[in-house]
Amino acid sequence: MESPDGIAGVFDRAADTYDAVGVPWVGPIATRLVAELDVRPGTRVLDIGCGRGAALGPLALATGPTGHALGIDLAPRMVELTARDLAHLPQVEVRVADARAPELPPASFDVVAASLVLFFLPEPAAALRAWTELVVHGGRLGVTTLGEKDPGWTAVDQLFGPHLPPELIEARSRALRGPYASDAGVERLFSDAGLTDVRTVVHSVDAVFGDPEQFVAFSWSHGQRSMWEAVPEAARPGLQEEVLGALEEQRDASGRITFRQAVRHTLGVRP
Repeated sequence: MESPDGIAGVFDRAADTYDAVGVPWVGPIATRLVAELDVRPGTRVLDIGCGRGAALGPLALATGPTGHALGIDLAPRMVELTARDLAHLPQVEVRVADARAPELPPASFDVVAASLVLFFLPEPAAALRAWTELVVHGGRLGVTTLGEKDPGWTAVDQLFGPHLPPELIEARSRALRGPYASDAGVERLFSDAGLTDVRTVVHSVDAVFGDPEQFVAFSWSHGQRSMWEAVPEAARPGLQEEVLGALEEQRDASGRITFRQAVRHTLGVRP
């Protein structure tokens, strides 16, 4: 998690394999957010940081052919591939745009969603205020952030520490500190943005890897790619061996590796 410009490049390079290495992750998380937002046919919905459409697809299906579903993302390759994948849904539009301040008309959406996006932004409070302005009065906004991380996953992440620049370590830790350290912290961001009826839904998602190599492929296909790319190329083979060794020790009786992640969906209404 680095500057938005930098992370856009990371996700651009990950776009072709994003959430496509056989480990359901972004999909189940986004599906739960969409369910909590209770989108009705004919509504106008916005998916901020739409990625490969994990939330945009279900949002579009929920709003139906009489609605409109706009997805925006800062990574052009994500936008290109998502537009291709959802081309069969005429109510879908996908654009390149900056989540920090989308240049869209005020009060133009009934529902705004952002799954696994907010913690990438250096000023989340300002972003939430901007997103709230896009919602009609009485409309809903929902975001997904991460709660407690599996200790096994944390142990693997820590192997990267000696190889990473301080600014990347700081940016990644930001996703679990400050407002993201508790449900109340994220809810306060919502309240400060002017949202009411704020509530939080917490559940857990299991990332199940068939072997250590699948975890490595998964990590290159998601935001963790930024960590691999920050490691000097000459040091990557040695680090990969360390990562594979640590993962080998975490296999269960079936040979699989399971990391459980707490996921937080925060929702509010624009009065």
